[in-house]
Amino acid sequence: MSTKHINISLSIIIGLAVLIACISSTNNDKNITDNTIITPTKRSVQQKIKNYWYDGKSEISSYQLTQARYGELHEGTAVLVYVTEPFSKTSNTKADRDNKSNIPVLKLNKTFKFNTGIYPYSMMNSTFFPLENGDASLKIASSLQEWCGMTYLEMKNKNQFIFNFNSYFEGYSFKDKKIKHTLLEDDLWSLIRLNPEFLPIGKQSIIPSMFFLRLRGKEPKIYQANLSLEKDAENITNYTIEYPELERKLTIKYSSNFPYKIMGWEDTHYSGYGNEKKLQTSTAILLENIKTDYWNQNHNKDEYWREKLKL
Repeated sequence: MSTKHINISLSIIIGLAVLIACISSTNNDKNITDNTIITPTKRSVQQKIKNYWYDGKSEISSYQLTQARYGELHEGTAVLVYVTEPFSKTSNTKADRDNKSNIPVLKLNKTFKFNTGIYPYSMMNSTFFPLENGDASLKIASSLQEWCGMTYLEMKNKNQFIFNFNSYFEGYSFKDKKIKHTLLEDDLWSLIRLNPEFLPIGKQSIIPSMFFLRLRGKEPKIYQANLSLEKDAENITNYTIEYPELERKLTIKYSSNFPYKIMGWEDTHYSGYGNEKKLQTSTAILLENIKTDYWNQNHNKDEYWREKLKL
């Protein structure tokens, strides 16, 4: 092969290499601009945070709740219960036996209780978020009970998110609804407690909270949202998620310092139907925060804990 041909070949190879590099750079820039990268899979937790959660107790926080429903605001209470436990992916439940395949999780049980006129609402949402090395709950279970009946939704984290929903309303139940892995609003509450430095910001694809979807009568699906962080003068960080399509804005308020306690939240969204539909803000304000092994506090003499929590 002549020197001229060799130079032409080298020029072509170099040109292709530059083109590939430019395309790769463009794609990487697009990822950064769109903020599509979620929490790193190789996430680790500081030892002081592990010590806080592995002290043999749970953390219980009570809140004064004002919940928008049926176009009005209703007074009630909310409780966040955080506790670590092993999770069995085989049985998709808490693991009661030692096994190398068990996954340590930070479980969050969130409860809302409020009355709408004559009848009460009771809601509970459980997330099982990997303590480390994971970006989404292994399972979410969410239920709602009121005098009309009850609903139950469960998400399994397999190769995709798989949702199953049972409802007393005709035509609302569904089975094996599959959604590709993406950010879950319900997981942000645990990520705040473990790795607030990994909280995603900017434009994100996200599935709203199970509570919100149930109260609005919507199935789980991916929405686009804008996420932002801002510290105020009282050393509180405001983490805000805005959903343009849903006309909803959620702000989670947490202490900027370890252990990053949830101080409250504001959730602005439409409530009610027809002429009652209006934009309202549900709020929660921290009442008390304790740490205790609540599973051992189940006798009449232990009711003073509820007084302490102002429940």
